[in-house]
Amino acid sequence: MSPYLLALDEGTTSARAIVYDENANVMAVGQREFTQIYPYPGWVEHNPEELWTAQLAAIKEALNFSNIDLSMVSAIGLTNQRETTIIWDKHTGTPIYNAVVWQCRRTSEMVEKIKGDYGSVIKEKTGLVPDSYFSAPKARWILDKVPGAKGKAERGELLLGTVDSYLIYRLTGGTVHATDPSNASRTLLYNIHTLSWDPELLDIFGIPESLLPEVKPSSGFIGNTDPGVMGGEVPVTGCAGDQQAALFGHTATRVGESKCTYGTGNFLLMNTGNKPMASERLLTTIAWRIGGKTTYAMEGSVFTTGAAIQWLRDELRILDSADESESLALSIPDNDGVYMVPAFTGLGAPHWNQYARGIIVGLTRGTSRAHLVRAALESIAYQTYDIVECMHRDSGYGITSLRVDGGATRNGFLMQFQSDILDVPIIRPRMIEATARGAAYLAGLAVDFWKSVSALPSPESEVDVFTPKMSSDTRKRLLDGWRNAVGKS
Repeated sequence: MSPYLLALDEGTTSARAIVYDENANVMAVGQREFTQIYPYPGWVEHNPEELWTAQLAAIKEALNFSNIDLSMVSAIGLTNQRETTIIWDKHTGTPIYNAVVWQCRRTSEMVEKIKGDYGSVIKEKTGLVPDSYFSAPKARWILDKVPGAKGKAERGELLLGTVDSYLIYRLTGGTVHATDPSNASRTLLYNIHTLSWDPELLDIFGIPESLLPEVKPSSGFIGNTDPGVMGGEVPVTGCAGDQQAALFGHTATRVGESKCTYGTGNFLLMNTGNKPMASERLLTTIAWRIGGKTTYAMEGSVFTTGAAIQWLRDELRILDSADESESLALSIPDNDGVYMVPAFTGLGAPHWNQYARGIIVGLTRGTSRAHLVRAALESIAYQTYDIVECMHRDSGYGITSLRVDGGATRNGFLMQFQSDILDVPIIRPRMIEATARGAAYLAGLAVDFWKSVSALPSPESEVDVFTPKMSSDTRKRLLDGWRNAVGKS
């Protein structure tokens, strides 16, 4: 058995490659950012070729840094930004259009019409609320707008996939077109009860089944890398959407266990076991499929959290770096009544209002950049509170503590405020990147790198715990102010 695993994490803003040993220790990290493309307000795209180039560069960087070559890697696991949609030529591998990113709202009008006609059918079969967030309307838009695409699709000359499928296709030299159930369940085309692409859903969105990838287990053999592409042959044996991978990376494998990832957006998932649990305002999704058994999760998705801090840094330029936000927030005693609702691309769960837009309320002449920064950080915690409150009501499971991961969890002010608003302890592992670790776990299980789920290294051997310190009166006052701001948004 080769001593290392390689995890590929193609996120929303960067591609990473991480080398792990048998104790899930990080041996090396490679990372490359890629361009965010905004053709019109509310539209977000990526160049698929740039995604691929960034991922290859990250792999090379990680292997070079650790002085490891592919012969020392037992398997590859990958995880990806979900819902982002790519269509490419079956024979050449050339994308016919940019990747339409999960944040993109260009299909809002299309979705509203479909939601009115077929909303209940889609919710029943997929566990999802029809929204521009998901893949099917993005795919329909590409087929409608790219000249000749419909004809090519009908002739079986195109392939459609989320980012994982595109990476698998490129890694295997174009020999494998595959995805896993966790990603398939985010498309609005996959029936989470029958575990298959659904003919009625395909008909609703007008997408030929010939475009779609084969759905393989989240942990199991998918294909071998092409030596001409990677310089060696290594099995790809793990695949999961980034949020499900993070849940697995926390080893949240028991019913009721949950995690929240703080990234570009926030995503809170709760393991609900082997049966899908319905919720009117939250999503039911497939967490993973291993050894013939499917595990489901209830999910709340917040579209804009860390991206609000990026906006303050890159667009308003009131931050030199995201790290500066913590000291600025702590430099003032409170928010002074200033609230930010960062609905830049609409509001996700539990509101599901794709026409909501960002708003800042409570401004006075005394409002400073510190107040704006603090309001942005607090908005992350408030939006997470909304998810937790809804999840408790719909599932019956109370969250007594919350495991967290993602870049924004490095912000101590945010983690303490989150604990205060939720009134529960926040558990932050010292190794905060659970997403890639989950992909490595899935890949390793498939090749007996670890013999069972119970043998996976614990990510919580070293943790930071934030405990609530806020009074109930202050918590209520702040939440009332937040709800008022959301209503205005």
